[in-house]
Amino acid sequence: MKKLVGITVGWLMAFLLLGVSPLWAQDEVESYFTITGVVKNKDNKRKLENVNVSVPGTNIGTVTNADGVFSLKIKDAEVVHGLEVSHIGYLNTQISLKENKDVSNLTIWMLPAPNLLSEIVIFGNNGRALVEEAIKKIPVNYAADKNLLTAFYRETVQKRRRYISVSEAVIDVSKTAYSDRDPAGDKVQLQRGRRLLSQKTSDTLAVKVVGGPNLSIYLDIVKNGDALLSMENLNYYDFHIEEPVNLDNRMQYVVSFRPRVSLMYALFYGKLYIDFEKLAFTRAEFSLDMQNRVKAVEAILHKKPLGLRFRPQEVSYLVTYKEKNGKTYLNYIRNEIRFKCDWKKRLFSSSYTAFSEMVVTDRKENNFAAIPSKKAFKEKQVFYDMVDVYWNEDFWNAYNIIEPTESLEHAVSKLKKQSR
Repeated sequence: MKKLVGITVGWLMAFLLLGVSPLWAQDEVESYFTITGVVKNKDNKRKLENVNVSVPGTNIGTVTNADGVFSLKIKDAEVVHGLEVSHIGYLNTQISLKENKDVSNLTIWMLPAPNLLSEIVIFGNNGRALVEEAIKKIPVNYAADKNLLTAFYRETVQKRRRYISVSEAVIDVSKTAYSDRDPAGDKVQLQRGRRLLSQKTSDTLAVKVVGGPNLSIYLDIVKNGDALLSMENLNYYDFHIEEPVNLDNRMQYVVSFRPRVSLMYALFYGKLYIDFEKLAFTRAEFSLDMQNRVKAVEAILHKKPLGLRFRPQEVSYLVTYKEKNGKTYLNYIRNEIRFKCDWKKRLFSSSYTAFSEMVVTDRKENNFAAIPSKKAFKEKQVFYDMVDVYWNEDFWNAYNIIEPTESLEHAVSKLKKQSR
């Protein structure tokens, strides 16, 4: 538990550096097409965020951004599979690619799933017992062999509502079998990445992620037994079974948890989603307990300039998993930190939001080259310093990414002009 706080919640307060260390890999030339669209709630026309969009029968996928928009690059040979769209609380939607291949901007409507409460047998109304059973089934429900994940990772920093830093990359994540819940053998390697930085002198104070893409290792709470889901850590929390929900056309138990003890470091509160039939963890929403501000600061702040006062407001996480061929795999991670900073003897403070997210866009099993230790992303490395400056619009080529929101696209345009 403490290791999770120390690494994944660790953020470095520092003056932004302009050193460049470019990293990229040679792209494979593939015959593919791109399908773009927006996903909406059919009942109220609301755009849906973090919706899974995937190609059935393959490991290809992405998620929608905050505007409900997605873009997916698909090999021509896979057009026969169509698209599958899934989201918590909604019925899965199937889309034919043969009929929509030439559609420039597809609109996908999702229907809210009926609440089938009568079909759920409450697990003795004992939330902890349910979580314990799900932990015991991890070796059965998750990958029994090593996997190599291809993922897209993005970090942004906002000062008030204005973006001052954007960095993103395609990464490889190697994971050992989930029967071993020690992530020590898991590694991350950067394939290619880019970054943008505000050139305004008033923006020289910002945040950098310590750990960065390694969140895909330490925030995988199913694989990382020390993160949250260990029998020892369960002793620190009270559990309560909430109303069930539908995810991927399967009913899910929802178990809320809150700290029941006070430790030397901050704990979490949130919700766990557990598949009703398989007892597999499918989703986790949790936040750092901010009741003790001193502990919260110790958990978040790694280093700061002399004279700067740091006040955390919120630290939240979202981790999701997706089933394929009877096994459940890591799918998406999001981390958001809101805080305020002010200098001593100054009247006003500045509000910041540091945001990172990662989506798994492809996956291989067993037959893949191991990530060399010398090329693996290290815990103490700062992601922003490991990638190069922005350049052409076709930078990602055939890679699948999380589409930028309209606000982020506008911010990138302004930051590009500043950097010229």
